[in-house]
Amino acid sequence: MAIQGKFFVFEKPHQLLQTVSSKIPSLEDGEILVQINYATLCGSDLHTFCGIRQEPCPTILGHEIVGTIIELNANSLLNDATGKQLNIGDTITWTVFASDPQTAVYNPDTPQKNDYLYKYGHRQITEQDTFHGGLASHIILRRHTYIRILPKELPAPIAATINCAIATAAGAIRLAGTIMGKKVLISGMGLLGLVCTAMCKESGASQIVVTDIDDTRLALAKRFGASEILNSRVTKLCELDSLKTANGLDRFIDMSGSPDAMEDGIEQLGVNGVAVFIGAVFKQRKLEIDAEQMIRRILTIKGLHNYNYQDFSTAVDFIIANWKKYPFSDLVEKEFSLEQVNEAFDYAVVNKPIRVGINMDLR
Repeated sequence: MAIQGKFFVFEKPHQLLQTVSSKIPSLEDGEILVQINYATLCGSDLHTFCGIRQEPCPTILGHEIVGTIIELNANSLLNDATGKQLNIGDTITWTVFASDPQTAVYNPDTPQKNDYLYKYGHRQITEQDTFHGGLASHIILRRHTYIRILPKELPAPIAATINCAIATAAGAIRLAGTIMGKKVLISGMGLLGLVCTAMCKESGASQIVVTDIDDTRLALAKRFGASEILNSRVTKLCELDSLKTANGLDRFIDMSGSPDAMEDGIEQLGVNGVAVFIGAVFKQRKLEIDAEQMIRRILTIKGLHNYNYQDFSTAVDFIIANWKKYPFSDLVEKEFSLEQVNEAFDYAVVNKPIRVGINMDLR
């Protein structure tokens, strides 16, 4: 018997999302039907809603999702990334993309940059392709999606954020290299920056300096392990006493996307310093970087968009081990039901919370 589901359709910026009821298609080989328990609105969802970034429309937004398996294709025996068999009733998280390893350009180090990538929450709705975003009652996971089974006790608002911000933060740490004993600067205290701060703390950084222009977020960063906070609208990095006598920072991770923040951070790196850029995912002015100083200080600059499978599993393991240690439960500042999705977008745009939650159990 076909299951009836519903989803909310995004057509164009600042327009109300419209609800659609539809029968859920039969599953193909390797596909999984998931009932969505919870979704959060990511910054990229808000950028799309506000017209800052473009998506093929109409679409179903939302990719930070956690859900429960309610149907498996009868011809498929599927395991999660750790080898555990997937069963109906399992609570799961998954990569925001499905990446076919049989394509000619597939690279296991960067599966998120494959040809014909299937990216949840970023696809156009067609007659053949629906139920692929988080603002819906259900989602169909396609073949080649990397999946992890989650503990039942992990709160849904925390679990929903694993497969985007937390996995991306794990990728930033991987690219930055050794953190143990290093002096680290992180700019931008949204969810990415806060998670990155906690990961650096757990990785044994000797000093974690964080910057933002919001004092409330900076105060929250202290609870996530920051050793020093700086409001970059008020104080320049070069004025920070702890940096005046140091030999420069070892690692700089930018989650803000601000050209000023990126330039200032690079200036603070010492010899063999590494910078990782994450936040600059929309067009802005070009950076002004002193090439001579890059050469003389032997600096490395890396960029990361999304994450790979290793980062995703690192994120899952990190949250399972640390969700009670840091105030992750405070990061979803307000919840809405699925039927209130338009109110959720309005609230997020006006109030700029760390995250807004869409709780499917609310009525």
